[in-house]
Amino acid sequence: MAVRPILETHSSSADPSWWGAMLLGAVFIIAGLIVLGDVVAATMISAILIGIVLLVAGASEVFQSFSAPHWRGFLLRLLIGLLYAVGGLMLVTDPAGASIALTLVFALALIASGAVRIVQAVEYWQWFGWLLLASGIVGILAGLVILSKWPVSGLWVLGLVVGIDLLLHGFWWITLGSQLRNDHGAIAA
Repeated sequence: MAVRPILETHSSSADPSWWGAMLLGAVFIIAGLIVLGDVVAATMISAILIGIVLLVAGASEVFQSFSAPHWRGFLLRLLIGLLYAVGGLMLVTDPAGASIALTLVFALALIASGAVRIVQAVEYWQWFGWLLLASGIVGILAGLVILSKWPVSGLWVLGLVVGIDLLLHGFWWITLGSQLRNDHGAIAA
């Protein structure tokens, strides 16, 4: 007795996977547009949410440190937990200041990462090294643009990056949903 794949037993209109993916994509795009509508507010909200997560993680690590079997493990876990908690507290109490500091680190990381990708592009040229080179150049340029506007850029960069990420992720889901719809239609026919 042959087992028929599930895809063959459903029509494309009855299968929720393609329209569920497209619906999720639409939600991501709407969220991205809302975030891009006020990147400063999105940056502050993101900083506060990250701060809350760090506070919870820090408190959990401090609590967990008391179960360490040795003093060295206890002290290390306690220190890590306290650092998480302090970072989280800084983000929650002063999201603007913390965002400015995070943006500086982000810009420097983009420049460093871009430089590494350019070096790797030469080494891996035969495996789409030109794409790695382009990525490295864009990373360095993005870092320099952020630095050229710093510290003011600290108030909008995080929100801009989150908004663009949401839009791109939404477009990906919609593209996937469209592909699933086309594939299901071809299989059902």
